[in-house]
Amino acid sequence: MLPYALTIFTGAFLLFQVQPLIGKFILPWFGGGPGVWTTCLLFFQTLLLGGYAYAHFTSTRLKPKTQAAVHLGLLALALATLPITPGDSWKAHIAGNPVGHILLLLTVCVGLPYFVLSSTGPLMQQWFSRAQPGVSPYRLYALSNVGSLLALLSYPFFFEVKFSRHAQAAMWAMGLGVFVLCCAYCALRLWRSTGAPLDSALAEEATVPTSTPWADKALWLVLPALASVLLLATTNKLCQEVAVVPFLWVLPLALYLLSFIICFDHARWYRRGLFVALLAIASAVVCELLSAGGDASMTLQIAGYTGALFVACMVAHGELYRLKPSPRDLTAYYLFISAGGALGGFLVAIAAPAIFTEFRELQIGWWLLWVAVAVVSVRQQSWILVHGAGAGALATTLLVPWLRSHLSGGAGFGAELLAFYRDHLWFILGGLVAFIVAVFDVRRRRLEVAWQPRMGGFVTLLAAGLGAVFMLQWLHDRDARVLRASRNFYGTLKVFDYAPNDPDGHYYLLMHGATTHGLQFAAPAKALMPTSYYGEHSGIGLAMQHLPRASGRHLGLVGLGTGTAAVYAKAGDSLRIYEINPAVEKLAHDPFTHIDRSPAKVEVVMGDARLSLEEELASGHSNQFDLLALDAFSSDAIPAHLLTQEAFELYLQHLRPDGVIAVHISNRYLDLEPVVRALAARFALNLAVISDDYESDWWFYETTWILVTKNKAWLAQTDIADATDVPAKNPKPPLLWTDDQTSLYEILR
Repeated sequence: MLPYALTIFTGAFLLFQVQPLIGKFILPWFGGGPGVWTTCLLFFQTLLLGGYAYAHFTSTRLKPKTQAAVHLGLLALALATLPITPGDSWKAHIAGNPVGHILLLLTVCVGLPYFVLSSTGPLMQQWFSRAQPGVSPYRLYALSNVGSLLALLSYPFFFEVKFSRHAQAAMWAMGLGVFVLCCAYCALRLWRSTGAPLDSALAEEATVPTSTPWADKALWLVLPALASVLLLATTNKLCQEVAVVPFLWVLPLALYLLSFIICFDHARWYRRGLFVALLAIASAVVCELLSAGGDASMTLQIAGYTGALFVACMVAHGELYRLKPSPRDLTAYYLFISAGGALGGFLVAIAAPAIFTEFRELQIGWWLLWVAVAVVSVRQQSWILVHGAGAGALATTLLVPWLRSHLSGGAGFGAELLAFYRDHLWFILGGLVAFIVAVFDVRRRRLEVAWQPRMGGFVTLLAAGLGAVFMLQWLHDRDARVLRASRNFYGTLKVFDYAPNDPDGHYYLLMHGATTHGLQFAAPAKALMPTSYYGEHSGIGLAMQHLPRASGRHLGLVGLGTGTAAVYAKAGDSLRIYEINPAVEKLAHDPFTHIDRSPAKVEVVMGDARLSLEEELASGHSNQFDLLALDAFSSDAIPAHLLTQEAFELYLQHLRPDGVIAVHISNRYLDLEPVVRALAARFALNLAVISDDYESDWWFYETTWILVTKNKAWLAQTDIADATDVPAKNPKPPLLWTDDQTSLYEILR
């Protein structure tokens, strides 16, 4: 078993180590948003399906020697494609949807090696079954997931921190060489084995028609698809609410794999009643976190969403393991599983953005998982699933009020408990019905009464139907204040229309996910008032008002938002704005009017700001900005590739000698100050950290900006010096980022 185990472990480690690595290479080229990782996962899941299909058809249609020859040839071709590092020629100035370009890039750079690696698990298990008839190969599948899990956990905590991207790629290439040697040894053993297409045990089994019904095969597809949907939807949610960090890519994927490991190691680890009860509790936690949004702490969001994901995956993969076939259908089983994973990736990465204007796949995925549980309970005549759901529902009547009291920080547990019982009477009655059913079943067992399929089906399908009603209501329950809503590769946008009947207080507000991107009053007299992060006493406001040149200024802005910065531009000024999301640019003209009303010459450049600046410099054009403001929010954080040493070197080439770089670092979850301090020190620049909090005017937000410049005297002028924060007694050490090495994990608050 050792050669097969070593090959499977090494292949699985490399398979999942390359995912965050290649994602980190291309993330800066496409805006640094969560859509990049979602597209990567779609690619990996689809290619995993291809690898499993290859393993299935070669092991069932080809003789052993032919299998070995074909696979050895693919291994040689995979080595020939090294290195996997994508070249700069793949950088694309794309202002629209880059999904197709990303998929093509991944196919060319890592397609063949990943395809070969993805086929390793089922192929080696099939070869092992030939060599060791009668020995279960399913623990080898668990071993492959252990290798995958180790690869994922080691990446953000070790490889990302200790090594540059190119060093990681070189080590991965060496690992692929080791894998090829191990795999080649197993292929040679297969070559030397008997030429019979099946070993004696499998040949005997082959005379018996397969007994796996198509309903079970459908569940082989549906259950992993739902787990995949919840994996990608949870990752999307965390990246939108917190930050686009490899740690938040890796953690959900690691828990997803951990559920595979536990469930496929042995049937005893998955207790149906317990995990279905936990599923009910997890559903309630997700609903509360969705309602709380950004009001929930980072720790609570990460723990809540990922914990719920783990429970959901345990149920999906636990039921999947209970449906496992005999070794004869082994590769077909894994083919269905991989097809389900690819289907889930397609639904989240491609279908959902085309159908919904908001992130709805998380809610839909949870509801469909409950429908699947209901179907399984009916097919297998399992009251234990009904019992677990009822017990979990009753537990949530205490958990939800506690969670709400914790999130609100206001009303106590008792008040929240009463309010919950008052507002969710039907929910409580449903839990009581499930409890009564459970009590009845205990009595039934004592009387040795058989399962009643009609009654079980009625209970489970009724629950699924009620869930569908609530889901449809949730999907169509749109906030009356939402004027516009849209969704694309870069996330969701909503424009809220507040106080439309108040001529003086009427205003529009733009939200990207859970982050406000600006607001504007509708009245013409107030339309050019500075608002949100751009108050007169904010860092950017002070910088705009005190630039060395009073007129004819060249201003640059990375991140358009509602275009509020344009209120500080004067006649004779030029304002060049870099924006990657076409939907934002459209909204900046309607209903927002900051850039259209500005007396300055305003130009919006579509595409990634850094790539645009690089292209301008390559064409011999330096903008010579008096001020360059970095306010390109992706989720709640500036994309990391805009704060590296190479990025600042580029900015300085576009800046006047006495110009100013203003960096917006206001953030709930990330402390970007050590990064900017390190950049200032690297280029011998002076800086001032300016925090402001307008307590009287609600239309101004608490902000922190860092002004960076070579002009020390400019920072010393009274208004700016008085607003500068007093340095902390024990500041965090500076942290210099480069294109080759960044780690958002190190600056989490």
